[in-house]
This record gives sequence, C-alpha cells and structure tokens, in this order.
Amino acid sequence: MEIYTASVNLLAITPNAEKLIEEAGRTCYLSLDRITEGSETNFIRRCIINGHHSILEHASASFRVLGASRAFTHQMVRHRLASFSQQSQRYVNEEEFNYIIPPSIADNDEAKKLYMQFMDNARQTYKMLRSMHIKKEDARFVLPNALESQIVISANFREWRHVFSLRLEKAAQWEIRNVCIQMLAILQKEAPSVFGDFIIDEATCTARSNIIK
Repeated sequence: MEIYTASVNLLAITPNAEKLIEEAGRTCYLSLDRITEGSETNFIRRCIINGHHSILEHASASFRVLGASRAFTHQMVRHRLASFSQQSQRYVNEEEFNYIIPPSIADNDEAKKLYMQFMDNARQTYKMLRSMHIKKEDARFVLPNALESQIVISANFREWRHVFSLRLEKAAQWEIRNVCIQMLAILQKEAPSVFGDFIIDEATCTARSNIIK
C-alpha cells in the first residue's frame, strides 16, 4: 500500500497556553497587575519581537504524524529539545508495510515501476527472513527508508518555532515541509499570538516569520 500525503493530528496542547505564557513573562517584569482579558496578545508579540523567547517554553503541543516515511522521522528526531515516541521496527511485524512514494518518482512512470518493484522485493525478502525464524529486530535491516513510520512528537512552543524556522525553508526536504506546514497551521489557530507572525505560502509549502530582526 502506498501513502502519498502525511496527516497530522493535534493530541494535546497546554490549556490556556497564551495566558500561561503571559503570566510567566510578566513575572519577569513584576507587571502581573497588567493582565487583563486579551492582554496576552500584544504582550507575547512584543516579547517575541524583542527576543524574549524563553517564556514560550512554558507551553507545549503534541502531534501524531501518520503517513510519513522513516526518512522523515530520521530528520525530525534530530531536534533534541523535542520528545518522540515512534513505531518500532524491532517489535512491529512489517510484512505488510505501507510506504511513501516521493512525488518526483510518482510522476515518472518508469521510475515508479522500478521503485515499486524494489518495495515488493524488500517486502518478500523480509517475509522470507521471518519465515526462517529471523527475529524482527534483524529482519528489519532490509527495510527501506520509504516505510511509513508513525510517530508522536511533543515540544514546547519555543522549540516548535525553531523547528518551523528551519523546516519550512525552501531548502528543506518536501516531506518534512508537508508535515510542518500542517503543524504550523494548527498552532496558528490554537496560539495565534505565538505563531501568527509566520506567513504560510501554500504554493511552495513554506513559511517565514514577518518579524524583522
């Protein structure tokens, strides 16, 4: 089975995240008396503009990503200030694995045929090794990076901003941009004061902050 587009689901987010961030930030300035309904919006935006980003670490969000490849997860887990729980190829039987076809290959009939033949060969080799009583932890060595690998990712808001600033550049790989653009769109709705400065370009699947540094 092939999967072309990853999907992102928000599993959890800090309740009243922006008010929490404001309270933490105003503690630094002893200006808690200035907290009013809606005061978090301008306060957070000013803090971001002024580079006071540590207060964003008090709020966090967790996502489940489906339909993305192990090539994607290999990139994502390099963000060390995030937490990850990933589908284990050591314990999960991968005889009927799903896999992702890159658009450049999917759009080329000859390349797609070759690609799918390789996937079928990998599947059959894995099955044969398992039939020989080879443990899953060893049979997995023949599995390609194209395999779908479900993953749950948690990070604080400061780290999510860092992830988006790197992974939504034009130079970033297409799949990680596809995943991160979905995460950003969700967080812009959930915490607009924190993530609203990112301008999304759906045509190129990129985003950039409009804050002038």
